[in-house]
Amino acid sequence: MKVLVTGGAGFIGSTLVDRLLGHGHSVTALDNFDDHYPRAVKQSNIEGALRHPGFRLVEGDIRDAALLDQLLGDGAEHAVVHLAARPGPRPSIDNPQLYYDVNLMGILSVLDAARRNGVRSLVFSSSSSVYGLNEKMPFHEDDPINRPASPYAASKIAAEALCHSYAHVHGLPIHVLRLFTVYGPRQRPDMAMRKFARLILAGEPIEVYGDGTSVRDYTYVEDVAAILERLLYDPPPEYQIFNIAGGSRVPLLRVIETLQKELGREAKVRHIGPQMGDVPGTWGDVTRARQMLGYHPQVDYGEGIARLCREHGEDS
Repeated sequence: MKVLVTGGAGFIGSTLVDRLLGHGHSVTALDNFDDHYPRAVKQSNIEGALRHPGFRLVEGDIRDAALLDQLLGDGAEHAVVHLAARPGPRPSIDNPQLYYDVNLMGILSVLDAARRNGVRSLVFSSSSSVYGLNEKMPFHEDDPINRPASPYAASKIAAEALCHSYAHVHGLPIHVLRLFTVYGPRQRPDMAMRKFARLILAGEPIEVYGDGTSVRDYTYVEDVAAILERLLYDPPPEYQIFNIAGGSRVPLLRVIETLQKELGREAKVRHIGPQMGDVPGTWGDVTRARQMLGYHPQVDYGEGIARLCREHGEDS
């Protein structure tokens, strides 16, 4: 099976690419190497994949319809994992137009290309951010998603609506994964765990928004890659949304404590005011994914952080 992974040089994308190549798939990674973080980070992510005969890297934009037709229109059976997006609630507040353009026009372009070229399956990577200020926990896929806390979250809600409409109108085989705070090796430099680890090793202060009691349901990246691959092999017959969470609900201050222990260094913590776009907590009900996909997270929080810290030790 041929698989197109948009955002394939990123954190989750490159992890999925390596897994698919290891299982004998032919993989094309489409990535535009935008300026959200240094190009060298993504190049390092796919260094191993570039040596694999079944891998192709295409530098380009998901909004380029002609390029998508070229990648999907070769007569072969294709699956698509759409991971490319402008990430992060906080920066979306400063530049909502960019988030609308990339996250909405991007998914619309991918959906249209999938429709034109008859893809076998399409998986869209959404976010737990869609639950926004929902106070009912754990979050369930049927909960209302009408209280987004950031333009980023709103863009993911709208993208999910587009996916549903294309599944309903065109019969496209689409499924949506709402990912909960994915972490692990290759994590983006702007994400909390990787940023905190770097600052601790450098002896620089960590800025903690609020009192540090905010809670996230952390999900290890390999568990995400495994369920993405599972959906490509044997997708449900009808459109579905799945929460993908790790079951490790951890306060931010405990994350810092664990990083200190694993890195053998003391963190210098500086508390600053709450940040717009943040939510106090996340918690995903994964019953649907467990029952329909056999989803069971394999890497717990402690082991996952240890692996992330080992990566930093190797880089230092």
